[in-house]
Amino acid sequence: MSANYQAVLWNKQKKRYDFYLWLGILWFLGGYMGAQLVLHPDITIETVIIRGTALTAFVLLHFILAIGPLARLDNRFLPWLYNRRHAGVSMFLIALVHGVFSLMNFHALGDVNPLVSLFTSNQYYASISAFPFQVLGFFALLILALMAATSHDFWLKNLSPRIWKGLHMMVYLAYALIVLHVATGALQYESHPLNWLLLISGFVTIAGLHLYTGFKMVGAVKQQKQTLKAEGFYEVCHLDEIEMDYAKPFFVNGENIAVFKYDGKVSAIHNVCKHQMGPLGEGKVVDGCVTCPWHGYQYLPHNGQSPPPFTEKVKTYDVRIVDGMIWVNPKGHPEGTAVEPAKI
Repeated sequence: MSANYQAVLWNKQKKRYDFYLWLGILWFLGGYMGAQLVLHPDITIETVIIRGTALTAFVLLHFILAIGPLARLDNRFLPWLYNRRHAGVSMFLIALVHGVFSLMNFHALGDVNPLVSLFTSNQYYASISAFPFQVLGFFALLILALMAATSHDFWLKNLSPRIWKGLHMMVYLAYALIVLHVATGALQYESHPLNWLLLISGFVTIAGLHLYTGFKMVGAVKQQKQTLKAEGFYEVCHLDEIEMDYAKPFFVNGENIAVFKYDGKVSAIHNVCKHQMGPLGEGKVVDGCVTCPWHGYQYLPHNGQSPPPFTEKVKTYDVRIVDGMIWVNPKGHPEGTAVEPAKI
């Protein structure tokens, strides 16, 4: 992915990811469609496509929603998490095929505009058993389209991580709409108990995974905080309180510390410039260096050293990030000591 508006470069790992992803998609979709044609020789190809793409997209959505909690529970799932957006865009494209074929097959043969027909052909909105379930699928598809269109890192950078994350959390709203779409459609057209068993099992699995992981993470975060306190760390602020390439100064146990956020990392150095005691925390990171707002003296944020040929140095401090909160140990290292930044 790229933060600039340019073509995405597929590296070897991405190509392997997409290869196995689409191999699984085509195997599942082809197997289902082939079975339908064998078991139901009179079925139309349009119906096979509508049902096959619906089931494939629905199963893939469950896989996408399960990756997050599984990766938190077991690091072996992380390779599938890194490029999960590829799976999301693929799922949207399959769902789009389902939506277009459904719209054309059920709403394009009359005199009314297909989109108008979608909302008006069935007006039993107050009914449960006869609810116009296709409308729910339409709105779910809109959400998936918005997410697919903003999946590029260009949007992550320009919308800000908080807004982008909030936007993509709408996948859970889309999932709820799809579950209702399937459930209300099954009430009207499918009576086999296996359909209900699969639908309920999928929902319980996803909900259970998220709840279990959530409870486990709460316990892990609590333990991490207790450990950090025992090691002398202090909780100073939330990660979002510091703008990228800027800092926030703190007095922690008598130490004047500036915490900088830059390049996906967080580092802490002494807040006082060696030149004329300028407040480094009021400066910003320029060309990878903390730049004093008074006279432009610079220091590398991870080791507190001025870039050559300059020799000024300031103290550095250990930093941790736990559950979005920044923790700093006020026991400083000798001036110019390199300290591993906390990765965001």
